[in-house]
Amino acid sequence: MYILFALLAAVLGICAWFVASSSLFAWYEQVNRQPQLMTDRFTLKRLWFALRFMALETGCLFLTVLLHPLGWLRPWNRRVGRETTPVILLHGLFHNRACWLWLRLRLRLLGIRSLHSINLPPWKDVESLTERVAKKVDELRHASGVSKVHLIGHSMGGIIARNYLQIRGGAQKVDHCVLIASPNRGSKLAALALSPLATVLMPGSELLQRLDAAPIPPSAKVTTIYSRHDNIVLPPESARFEETENIELTGAGHTTLLYHPQTVKILHRILRGETP
Repeated sequence: MYILFALLAAVLGICAWFVASSSLFAWYEQVNRQPQLMTDRFTLKRLWFALRFMALETGCLFLTVLLHPLGWLRPWNRRVGRETTPVILLHGLFHNRACWLWLRLRLRLLGIRSLHSINLPPWKDVESLTERVAKKVDELRHASGVSKVHLIGHSMGGIIARNYLQIRGGAQKVDHCVLIASPNRGSKLAALALSPLATVLMPGSELLQRLDAAPIPPSAKVTTIYSRHDNIVLPPESARFEETENIELTGAGHTTLLYHPQTVKILHRILRGETP
C-alpha cells in the first residue's frame, strides 16, 4: 500500500513539475510579446489565476496518466450503430485513446453513442498514422451504412485529421472535423519532445507548410477549439486555423481542454448538427 501511495505521489509530482515548467515557458513567451504584463504579475488576481490554472492542469494531466494503461486494453465497446454517423477520436502525442474516457462518458450521457477511438503510437510516422485513420474511417462507414464520419482530434491528433482531410483525400468521407488545441502553425515546445513526430509539429515544418498550401475542400466543415492560455501550443494563437471557425476558451491548459465543460458543450452541439 505504501508503495502504491509513493508511486502515485511520484506521478503527481512529475505532472506538477511538467505543468509548472511548460507554464513557465508559456509565460516567458507571452511576456516577451506583451511586456505590459510585467506591471501586475504579482497582484492577487494574477497569482490566484496562475495557481488555479496549474492546479487544474496538473489534476487533468494526472488523471490522464492514471487512465493511460486502459488505452492498451482491447476496446470494450465495438458496436457500431446503423444509420448513425460514427465519431472517431484522435489523441495527441504521448497519449493514447484512454485520454478520451471522460469526454466519451460525458457525450454518451448527452445521447451521443457512436464514439470510437484508436491508438496513434508516437514511434510511428505521420503517414502511417494517417493510414490508420483512413482504415478506421472506411471500417466504420461500411459497418454503419453511412457515407461520412465525424473526426475529433486533440493536439497532434488534429494535425493527423487535417492530413487525412486536406492531403490524403478524405474530405468526401468526413462530415465535420473538430480540432482541439492542435498546433496548426506549430509549437515552439515541440523541440523538447522526445519523438520523431515532434519534427512535424515544429513551426514551419514541411508537413505544416504542405497543409497551409492545401486548400480546405469546399465540402469540409472544420471547427477549431483552442485556449488563450494553452501551456503546450506556444504561442497559443498557433492553434488557430484561420480558414475555419475558431472558438477561443480561456483559463484552460492543453490537457484541461479534454475535460472542460465548454468543450463538451461545443462538441455536443456540433455532433447534433447545431451551430457550435
